[in-house]
Amino acid sequence: MSLPEKPTVVIIGRPNVGKSTLFNRLVGKKLALVDDQPGVTRDRRMGDADIAGLHFTVIDTAGWEDEDAHTLPGRMRIQTEASLDGADAALFVVDARAGLTPLDEEIGRYLREQEVPVVVVANKAEGSAGEHGVLESYALGLGDPVALSAEHGEGIADLFGGLFPIIGNMADLYEEAKEIEDAYAAAMGEDERPAGPLKLAIVGRPNAGKSTLINRLLGEDRLLTGPEAGITRDSIAVDWQWTDPKSGEKREIRLIDTAGMRKKRNVTEKLEKLSVADARRAVDFAEVVVLLLDATQGLEHQDLKIASLVLEEGRALMIAINKWDVAGQTGHEDPSKLFNGIRGALDDGLAQVRGLPLFAVSAKTGKGLDQMLSGAFELRDSWSKRVSTAALNRWFDDALEANPPPAPGGKRIKLRYITQAGTRPPRFVIFGSRLELLPTSYERYLINGIRAKLGFDAVPVRVTLKSSKNPYAKDG
Repeated sequence: MSLPEKPTVVIIGRPNVGKSTLFNRLVGKKLALVDDQPGVTRDRRMGDADIAGLHFTVIDTAGWEDEDAHTLPGRMRIQTEASLDGADAALFVVDARAGLTPLDEEIGRYLREQEVPVVVVANKAEGSAGEHGVLESYALGLGDPVALSAEHGEGIADLFGGLFPIIGNMADLYEEAKEIEDAYAAAMGEDERPAGPLKLAIVGRPNAGKSTLINRLLGEDRLLTGPEAGITRDSIAVDWQWTDPKSGEKREIRLIDTAGMRKKRNVTEKLEKLSVADARRAVDFAEVVVLLLDATQGLEHQDLKIASLVLEEGRALMIAINKWDVAGQTGHEDPSKLFNGIRGALDDGLAQVRGLPLFAVSAKTGKGLDQMLSGAFELRDSWSKRVSTAALNRWFDDALEANPPPAPGGKRIKLRYITQAGTRPPRFVIFGSRLELLPTSYERYLINGIRAKLGFDAVPVRVTLKSSKNPYAKDG
């Protein structure tokens, strides 16, 4: 069934008035970076907000700055203006302690010309220092301001009173429909529920073209891009629908753009350290991760470190070589040689998972992007696959017969049976006796066999060994 839209509320205001702090307060998590330096938030960021049972989608935006559209602050402002399209309400945040500024008044004039209902939020209003700024906020001509402290959580109940008359009915309709859908899903059983949108994270070193790639997929300038390395600081989730060119089927994707990961010695600023941590968290929310390489720079040690991080977290990993349209113009006369060289370096550097899916793409021209997305869905299928216990043990018996486990010191290691304990990533448990003596090389033999023979290809596989605790069990 199709759910009614959850109401959308946009947070808007000049830099450093506490928009991201309010966003974090509403979603109940520290999802947005917060710092005293203006301009920390550069892209739109979405989250699920809840105020006393009033559920809505909240969007944090870049600070509104009075700059030329061609500059980074100017492009941030354009993104903020675009965020109002389709919004059901806007929270206009001002700093009650600083009082109204000319830029606040400019934003107020802009908002009065829009059709989106506005609630003025006088933030940092705790104590007597903010009283004057709260009174000044009436001059914006946008109704009664809500005085609150996003940092301390004061005044959130008053914010409920300002928002409910605007979005209350929409929120109630959404909740009623969601209850019906959840009841239906529970009746179907968890295993029969749809897989949901493909959660696809884009990671890589700064300036590899991650945001440009997402903008190309979406067909719009959804994320900030530019020559400045490290523009993206937060992880941004964007829901999107991709049409498979082969089948014509529409498939749901949640794209996650992340801050560029740099070598530790280059991460000197506090914000960059926060960005790397944020990118790591984005991997946690993903199912499939695309590691984006720069064709003009090839594969570097830092790329292998990022790949290892993704695999350690148990996520399905694929590699995309971006800027393929210029690969042959930068000293790489033979692009196929570059491709094969990267393939070989990946297999050597990531011996635990050989044969990772590798694609040559161009965010600029769109080359290879459909093949990459099709491969991502196939990879998620492998990552989510479950093998019956009977088929698993047939393979297990054949593997043991073809290469019996060793007997260190004359002590026989008995492997009895295997079962799949979970998926996403695939997890297996092997039962037997004296398993503490089993060499790592033999474990690797079994893991490689699971991948090669049971259709798990290049996804990370977890194997746990469990020795019998029964003192009467036969050791053979």
